[in-house]
Parts: sequence; structure tokens; C-alpha cells
Amino acid sequence: MTRKQVLIGLGAISLIALAVIAYLLLFPSSAGDTLSADSKTSVMVTASDRTMGNRNAPVTVLEYAAPTCPHCAHFNMEVFPKLKQEYIDTGKVFYVFRVFPLNSVDLAAEALARCLPADNYFQFIDLLFRNQEKWDPEYGVQDVHGGLVAMGRIAGMNAEQVDTCMANKTELARASQVGADGQAKYNITGTPTFVIDGEVHNGGYAWEGLKAAIDAKLATHAANKS
Repeated sequence: MTRKQVLIGLGAISLIALAVIAYLLLFPSSAGDTLSADSKTSVMVTASDRTMGNRNAPVTVLEYAAPTCPHCAHFNMEVFPKLKQEYIDTGKVFYVFRVFPLNSVDLAAEALARCLPADNYFQFIDLLFRNQEKWDPEYGVQDVHGGLVAMGRIAGMNAEQVDTCMANKTELARASQVGADGQAKYNITGTPTFVIDGEVHNGGYAWEGLKAAIDAKLATHAANKS
């Protein structure tokens, strides 16, 4: 089932940092600058985006995902390796990843991931997805804060550093804005959502459907060149 909760339009950003930490500690059992715009994809790539592959690849795939989303974790573990091997690594797809926060925990997890060097970002997101049962309230985790601290320790951070990262007002505001922009531009209501050369594919986390959509775009580009 696609999750419908969308965390957007947060006001008073100065209060978000305290609210996120307070949520994790007190209610643990609750469930950049523009770089380029590609006219063929309608995707504005920004300095804060995390990407993989050749920026000049014929097809751009933008994924909106949430760290607490089980479907996103499934895609990350079962489908993404195929996408990377067959399309990203071969120069056919330029991949852009954005967190679409569904709740306060997603904001905290993304802020934590952003504390790491950019080269380690995807590795940490993969760590979060593969260990959701240890920190994600979707799995009934009682001590969400403790779970995220444990994830941070694996990445080399101590508890104080983890809390500082999760309370970063700049990152929390940025992540919230990414969600708001994604909903406004692509009408996103759940995760994962894929934007393939400007076309929105909701819930398209099955390999067969994703592959077919990408192959259709590649065929169109090939035909336009001939």
C-alpha cells in the first residue's frame, strides 16, 4: 500500500531542529543552488542533489524516496542493483536521488546522512534501508532515536555528533523544501515515485515496469537521432 502522509510546508524552521530531537526522544513509538536544467527531462539538477552516472546520459531517472518507507527499501535492495548495472553503469541513465520526507523521522535520517561526505551518502542510505527494523517506527521500533544513533555509530559518529547532525536547521529546512517542491511539481503522494525524462511513475518499484519505461525512452531518443 502506498503511504499517503506527506510532510511539507513546515513553517518556523527555527523550531524544527528541537522538534525532531524531541520527537525521537519523547515519542519514539510513533509510527542548493541550481546547476543545470535539462529540457528533455524537466529535471532541475541542483548542487545538493545526490546523483550517479553520466550527466549526459540519454535518460534521466529521478527517484523520490523516504528512509522510513518499506517499499523504498525493497526497491533499494532488490531493484536498484539491476538499474545500476544495466543502465547507470553503462551510461544510459543519469540517476538523481531525493528524499521525500513523510514524517519527522525521515527528516532526521536525511539530516544525518547529509553530515557524511557526499561520496558516502548512498552507502549510508543503503545502510538505513537494510536496517529499517532496527530504527524505523514502521517496524514498531520503540527507541527510534537510539536506533538512529546506532546507525550513526556504524558510520563513525558518536551520539553527540548524531544529535548535532539531526538538529541541523539548514538541512532540515532543505529536506522539507525538497518535499514541498516535489509535491508541487510532480504531485507526489507516496514513495517511491520516479520521474523518467519528465514523466511521473507512481509506485513503479517493480523492475519490469521500470525497465519498460526506461527502454521506451531510450528507443525514443534513438529514433530522434536517426
